[in-house]
Amino acid sequence: MYKYTHESVVDADIETTFQWFEHEGSFRRLMPPWEVAEEVRADDSLEVGSQRVFRFPAPGAPFLKMTWVAEHTAYDPPNHFADTMIKGPFWSWNHDHNLSEVDGTTTVKDEVTYQVPFGPLGNLADRILGGSLVKGRISRMFKARELRLQRDLKEHSKFSHLERKRILVAGSSGLIGTQLVAFLDTGGHDVWRLVRREAEEGSKELSWYPDKGILNPNDIEGFDVIIHLGGAGIGDKRWNNKRKKLIIDSRKHSTTLLSDTMSKLEKKPEVFIVASAIGYYGNRDDEELTEDSPPGDGFLTETVIQWESYADSARDAGIRVVNTRNGIVLSAAGGALERMLLPWKMGGGGPLAGGKQWMSWISLDDEIYAIHHLMMNLDCEGAFNLTAPEPVRQKTFSKTLGKVLRRPAFAPIPGFAMKILFGELAGPLLIEGQKVMPKRIQEAGYEFLHKDLESALRDSLGIWR
Repeated sequence: MYKYTHESVVDADIETTFQWFEHEGSFRRLMPPWEVAEEVRADDSLEVGSQRVFRFPAPGAPFLKMTWVAEHTAYDPPNHFADTMIKGPFWSWNHDHNLSEVDGTTTVKDEVTYQVPFGPLGNLADRILGGSLVKGRISRMFKARELRLQRDLKEHSKFSHLERKRILVAGSSGLIGTQLVAFLDTGGHDVWRLVRREAEEGSKELSWYPDKGILNPNDIEGFDVIIHLGGAGIGDKRWNNKRKKLIIDSRKHSTTLLSDTMSKLEKKPEVFIVASAIGYYGNRDDEELTEDSPPGDGFLTETVIQWESYADSARDAGIRVVNTRNGIVLSAAGGALERMLLPWKMGGGGPLAGGKQWMSWISLDDEIYAIHHLMMNLDCEGAFNLTAPEPVRQKTFSKTLGKVLRRPAFAPIPGFAMKILFGELAGPLLIEGQKVMPKRIQEAGYEFLHKDLESALRDSLGIWR
């Protein structure tokens, strides 16, 4: 039997800290950012007998899914709660969370006792490796948990003096939506999901079918905030006429339906936040771009211009509308970075199409916190670039990723090869670029957690110095 202890110190009182853990979203926020985990069920309680269930890829075999079922075994707010693994990869796992406060600062002491898989054979293998195999993974996990807890509580504290919001999120199952819903929930907001299927009974879900124009106005009456992150993935598949039409129509039908419906409500929302993209600017070489810059040209530019206009009926009705022009969102669990990891880890990474094109990126937590900042600030309206203040050339991105992974990054991939592999989308998404600056959100007082690329990559991958 092994024992592991970790202490996290947060700048919050013990009641506020314990309440953060009590929200259902805390479980998602505490998962390591590099784990592609699927939440199956999470009871909205830490009380004895409640359970949380998730699936995740098996180490070394990503196509094999493993299930972890945790059941809470002790509950003494705001000082203590505990859980045990009743199904999972370990032979045993018992986790105690002890909280204590001194002068408004809370220490969270995690104590875990565990037995590695395969009993005596597992113990022998772990001893041969110096006890580092399992303990190393656990240490990384708890470091990530500590950072998320500290950062989330700090971000929530900025707006703790304001009333909590009733929020509806469309596109809640995506890379950004999953973490945004969880983060907003831990802040005490009343968060609901708008889903394109029949809503689960007893859940905070509402159904809609935008491709058929179906949305019950009564369902969305009374929400303070509506956030729309949906739309067919721009880089998920090769472009052809059918795919391009789907990319446009999925945004047109859904955004217009939401905008038109809320504009006619008796109690309209305070703000409508609609995801957009820096594709608005087109291929601009070395030009430094802000929200004041004119649009470029091409399919993506035209798509984004139309996309942002689909919320005009909400604007005309006096609703505050925010368009978030997202850059490349960095996450090891999805998006562009996840796709890069395998070739880079195998030593096959390198600059794309010469590597001179600019990459405007943002860490996933900065994306989440920036949306929250825009939501809670009444003066924020219009288009905002959600990109880190230090964009880099693609060659620098490749070199930095190789440095973090301790892998070479000198295997160039020529532009013509990418065009063969990805077709038309290779141009605007991989070969071309934009040097985009987050002027307006910085002027609105948002301070970036990750300004430089290396710190963002280390945080996403759990490879700290």
